[in-house]
Amino acid sequence: MLRRNESARQRWGGHHQSLDHWLEERQEMLVQYCRMAGLPPYKSADGLPSTTDIKAFCEVLVDYVSTGHFEIYEHLLTQADVQSETARATAVQVYPLITVTTERVLNFNDKYAEVNENDPLREFDNDLSALGEALEVRMELEDRLLHALEEQAVFA
Repeated sequence: MLRRNESARQRWGGHHQSLDHWLEERQEMLVQYCRMAGLPPYKSADGLPSTTDIKAFCEVLVDYVSTGHFEIYEHLLTQADVQSETARATAVQVYPLITVTTERVLNFNDKYAEVNENDPLREFDNDLSALGEALEVRMELEDRLLHALEEQAVFA
């Protein structure tokens, strides 16, 4: 996922300030996800992240999703509608699938954003894994949308 985002930043960075900001948010979310999952080089000593780290991750996660929905997608869909029938068709196909991943993100956030030290985290690893799968799908769809718009010179 980190490689995918770095590729996206190289390919689409610099086209629009809000797009750059969103790709930076996506990078921060991915780094924090790796920390939560204990992926190298972020191995956790006890196996589970602290509740403070979980809450911080939830904030970054929701910021990334919100920026996507309320700034990036809206702008891109407007551009696609105005400039390209092909890009618009891709957007119409991809956007509902992205919305499914948003529901998974919000469910994760609802469950863990207010976690405290006394809460059992028995399902955390499974929930985080499912979230990772949803994020992978989401980024693939986002990149597909960006690619379609790029091919139609929407970024010009």
